[in-house]
Amino acid sequence: MVSLRQIVCTGLVAVSLPAVSQQPQSPPQTPPPAPAKKPERPQPPTRPFDAPSAPKFTRLDGKPGVNPPVDVNGDFVIGPDYTPAPESKAVEGVPQGKVQQFQMDSRECKLFNPGIARDEFGTVDPNNPKTLIVKTRPIDYKRTITVYVPAQYKAGTAAPFIVTHDGPGMGKPDMNLVRTLDNLIAQKRVPAMIAIMISSGGGDAQGHERGREYDTMSRLYAEFIETEVLPLVEKNYGVKLTKDPEGRATMGNSSGGSAALAMAWYRTDLYHRVITTSGTFVNQQWPFNPETPGGAWDFHDKLIPASPVKPLRIWMAVGDRDLLNPNVMRDNMHDWVEANHRMAKVLKAKGYPYQYVYCLNTGHSVGPAKAQFLPQALEWLWQGYPVEK
Repeated sequence: MVSLRQIVCTGLVAVSLPAVSQQPQSPPQTPPPAPAKKPERPQPPTRPFDAPSAPKFTRLDGKPGVNPPVDVNGDFVIGPDYTPAPESKAVEGVPQGKVQQFQMDSRECKLFNPGIARDEFGTVDPNNPKTLIVKTRPIDYKRTITVYVPAQYKAGTAAPFIVTHDGPGMGKPDMNLVRTLDNLIAQKRVPAMIAIMISSGGGDAQGHERGREYDTMSRLYAEFIETEVLPLVEKNYGVKLTKDPEGRATMGNSSGGSAALAMAWYRTDLYHRVITTSGTFVNQQWPFNPETPGGAWDFHDKLIPASPVKPLRIWMAVGDRDLLNPNVMRDNMHDWVEANHRMAKVLKAKGYPYQYVYCLNTGHSVGPAKAQFLPQALEWLWQGYPVEK
């Protein structure tokens, strides 16, 4: 005789069961209550370009497709309507670079091994409202490295390159950047650079691997890329990457933007050129570091104002509806618009070459504005670097 348990396990569907009508009936089960939904985060307010804390912008708004000149510094406002740049599309006859990908397993790395993750968002530390108490657990993870090598690259030569953060996943390369570089390189507007797009270790913010990599105010992430990522790029694809910091750029969005600046700030010997969009120049660092108690907010609050000018060239953009106080911390250091305004003002005061673009009618990550300004931003960034004619 086959038991009911055996029938279920073997996948049979036609079963005869003994009568059970004389068995006492179990009371109906009350379904468990549905988990409470998290309250939706309110939409950030629109911050006008002429607000009291804003820098004095040169107005280019009302002119779709118009970007700031590539040979000037300063503060500019664009939008509220945008036109994708023609350089973002493949053009017949333009040499196309090669795009390849590989993965890195954290278990085979020296730095950031193991990774970290959290199950619940942290709580404000009652002894220090500038940080959170977060419970984390170790994790293993894989990250994808996407590499673009331009058609004009000459084997054996040391190529300039750009590192980008939050790189795409396996099988999903960022063709917008690829096509833009194809066109700009062919037009001799930027050097024939290699692009290295690096995905994070996963998660976001305090207690997750991405937050540890991107929001930490130190040289650690730059050193991870230098000692573990770049050698694999050279080995896997037979290229040589320049050691000249003038020929090295880094680019990122949100916390990837603060990571891009941190790489150049703490390792100026490695990087001189930076692009940030919706840069997280706010207090997201975790764990707490008493040397930089405000996290990336300290860039504009004390580090840049109090330090000698470094040989950096910085391009920034933010949206007029960018983030404002997205978490439980109420430390007056979580306004992305205010943070970027302050960055622009201290860079100007110190005499840095910088360009700051305020994007009307956009939120975090600046949405359609990036499709319009990316070629201009790249061309501005590489001003002063020789382009082979």
